[in-house]
Amino acid sequence: MTRFKPELSDRYGRRFSYLRLSITDVCNFRCHYCLPDGYQKTDQPEPLTLAEMAPLLQTFAHLGTRKIRITGGEPSVRKDLTDIISLAAQTPGIEQVALTTNGYRLADQVDDWQQAGLQRLNLSIDSLDPQQFAAITGYSHLDRIMAGLERALSLGLDVKINAVLLRGFNSERLQQFLDWIKHTPVTLRFIELMETGDHPVFFAEHHVSGESIRQQLRDTGWQVAMRHQHDGPAEEFSHPDYRGKLGLIMPYSKDFCSSCNRLRISSLGKLHLCLFGEQGYDIRSLLQPGVDPELLVAELEQRLGLKDETHYLQSGNTGATRHFAMLGG
Repeated sequence: MTRFKPELSDRYGRRFSYLRLSITDVCNFRCHYCLPDGYQKTDQPEPLTLAEMAPLLQTFAHLGTRKIRITGGEPSVRKDLTDIISLAAQTPGIEQVALTTNGYRLADQVDDWQQAGLQRLNLSIDSLDPQQFAAITGYSHLDRIMAGLERALSLGLDVKINAVLLRGFNSERLQQFLDWIKHTPVTLRFIELMETGDHPVFFAEHHVSGESIRQQLRDTGWQVAMRHQHDGPAEEFSHPDYRGKLGLIMPYSKDFCSSCNRLRISSLGKLHLCLFGEQGYDIRSLLQPGVDPELLVAELEQRLGLKDETHYLQSGNTGATRHFAMLGG
C-alpha cells in the first residue's frame, strides 16, 4: 500500500477520517455511570498487541484516517501506552494523536506521552469539588489529576475536559465550571448521560438534557465556534471574556449522527461502526503476519456499507454496549 486511497465513506455520504482505538477495557475508577462496582475481570483474550496495531493503523491511514484517539477503559493501565502513542505518531498519514484518560497517571507520565508524539488530551473531570468528584468516580485524589492537567498545559498539549452531566451530582454546578474556564485555557465539554445495557435505571434517574445549558450560553454572549474537519461531535462555544471554551455533546438531539466521522476498534480487535451498534466485527485475524493488507481494506469497506444512519438511542436501543469501558465512549 504505497498511495492513499480516498477516505472511507458510507452510503449516507459521511466520511471517516477519525479512529478511536481502545487498547484495554480495564479501568481503575468506579464511575456511577459506567462501572459502579469496579472492573470485573473475565476470561477474554489479551488485548491487541503493538504488532497487531501496526498493520491496523497503517491500513486506516491508507484509507484516509488522519486522527487517532487512544482510549480504554483507562489506557494508562497498559505499561506500553507510550509505545502505542509513538507507533500512532510515526504512522505515515496520521496527523493527530489524541488520548482520553481519567488522569490518575497523568502527572507522572504526560512528559513521556508528549515526547512520544501525543498532541491532544481529553481528561475526565466530572466535578471540581473533591468530595463530589470522589462520590462520582470512587477516586479521592482530584488534586493529583489537577496537577497533571497543569503539567499537560505547560507542555503545550491541546486539552479538553469531559464532564458527564448528571442530575443530582453536577448538573447544578455550571457556574463553578464557568468560573474555572474563565482563566483556564481548556475546552470544557458537558456530555449528556447516555443509556447503556447495564445501567437503564441509573440513566432514568440521572439523565439531564444539555439544551438548557445551550440556551443559557446563547443568552450570555457565547458564540458557536467553527468546526474543523476531524473534530468530534461536540458543539463548541467561545466567549471573548473567557480563556477557555465550552462544548456540549448531546447524542439525543436531532441530527446528532449526521456529522459522524469516526469508527471504533475494540481492545480485542473488533470493528464497531457505532458506539451503540448491535455488534462488533472481528478483524483481528487480518492483523496477523503474512496476511495480505488488501483483505483488511476489503473487509473495512464492506462492513462500512452496513453502518446505520443513526444510533437509535432516542428509541431506547443501546445496542451491544453494556458500559463505556468496553469502547472508551
